Amino acid sequence: MKTSYELTAEVFKAFCDPNRLIVLELLQSGEKCACKLQEKLNISQPTLSHHMKILCDSGIVQSRKEGKWTHYSLSEDGCNKAIHLLKQITSLSPTSDCNDCSGR
Repeated sequence: MKTSYELTAEVFKAFCDPNRLIVLELLQSGEKCACKLQEKLNISQPTLSHHMKILCDSGIVQSRKEGKWTHYSLSEDGCNKAIHLLKQITSLSPTSDCNDCSGR
């Protein structure tokens, strides 16, 4: 079972590659077939599969099969979760664990 830190890292890993950022931008206008994504990115099918696995594992992207093709779209729930996680890990805490560390 994955820890909450591992699950959070999985979400942010999705944003750590230029090709994946391009895919997310392309999906903003709606569902796309893998063949269209591959064409736009000018990458091989195995490379696209690798990126799409990371995006789907993060929950930000969802997939559906139609015949031999896979179609991808943004997951509203996954995107909201990513926004929530970013807010959560960047919120300042009102207290510090080390109140008397200054001056050492």
